[in-house]
Amino acid sequence: MPLDPALYVGRFAPSPTGPLHAGSAAAALASYLDARAHGGRWLLRIEDVDMPRTVVGAAACIQDQLRFLGLHWDGLVVCQSARTARYQRAFQHLVAAGRVFGCACSRREIADSLSVLRPGSLLRNRESVYPGTCREGISGNRKPRSWRFRVDDDVVDFHDRCLGPQRQFPRQDAGDFVIRRADGLWAYQLAVTVDDADAGVTHVVRGQDILGSTGRQVLLQRALGLPTPSYLHIPLALAESGEKLSKQNGARSITAGDETRCLPLACDLLDEAARLLGLQPPATRDRTRWLEEATGQWAWRFGS
Repeated sequence: MPLDPALYVGRFAPSPTGPLHAGSAAAALASYLDARAHGGRWLLRIEDVDMPRTVVGAAACIQDQLRFLGLHWDGLVVCQSARTARYQRAFQHLVAAGRVFGCACSRREIADSLSVLRPGSLLRNRESVYPGTCREGISGNRKPRSWRFRVDDDVVDFHDRCLGPQRQFPRQDAGDFVIRRADGLWAYQLAVTVDDADAGVTHVVRGQDILGSTGRQVLLQRALGLPTPSYLHIPLALAESGEKLSKQNGARSITAGDETRCLPLACDLLDEAARLLGLQPPATRDRTRWLEEATGQWAWRFGS
C-alpha cells in the first residue's frame, strides 16, 4: 500500500566541512527523490555540532549548490549549533534515568586496553569498541573527560528499505558510546537522534557508512521515548582506491568559483549522482523535467 504523503517527512543533513562533492550530492539527491516520490516534505539540517571541523562559509555554499541542482527544501534551515539547550535537556533526561556515566578514558587508553582485552575490536569506521572501563565508576582521583550512554544487551532489529532485514548488537558492536565529548561538545549520536524526532522526521535516507550507527540511535530513541523512523541506507560512492568518496581522499567539489561561468550544466551533475544511485539518468537537459523523471524512477524502486 502506498504511503500516505501527509505522513512523510525526510531530511538531508550535511556537515559544513566543505562543499558538496559527487558522493554527498548523490546522498542529497536520494533523500530528495524519496521525499518527492512520496509527496512528502524534505528538510535541510546543517550538522555543525562539531564546531572545530566546521568551515566558515561551507553551509551557505552547500545551500547554493542544492539550489543550483534544483533540490529545494521545505521550511527553514535548522543548524545544530543553535540547539545546544535542547541537547542539554535530552542529556539530563538520560542522566535522571540512570543511562549516563562519566568516563575518564582517553582514546589512547581505550586503544591500549583493547589491544590486550579484545585485539582487533574496531568498528568499520575505525572507532574503538569501548571496553567498559569506567562503567561502574572512575577509579582513583580522576575526573570525567566525556559522558557515555550506558548500553544494555538489547538486540536492535529493523527493516532497511534498501538492504532488507537488519540485526545489530550495539553493546558488542560499539559498547557504551559517547554522547558528550571531552571538549564539551555534543556527540553526533545524541544530536541527530534528538534533531530527527523534533523535526518529525519519519524517513531517513543516508549512506551505508552510517548503517552501524542506527542501532545506537534506536537505543537512544527508546531511552528518550522518541519514535523510530524508517531507514534506507544507500550504497556509497567509492573512490578509485575503494574507499568512501570524501574530501579527505580528494573528491572534487561540484562547484568552483563563479558557478555561472565555471559549473557544467546542473543536469550533468545530476546525471553523475543518478548513476551513483543506480538510476538511469533522464535524457532531458531541463532541470525540472529531469527531477520529475528521476522521481518517477525512484518511486518505482522505493515507492512503497
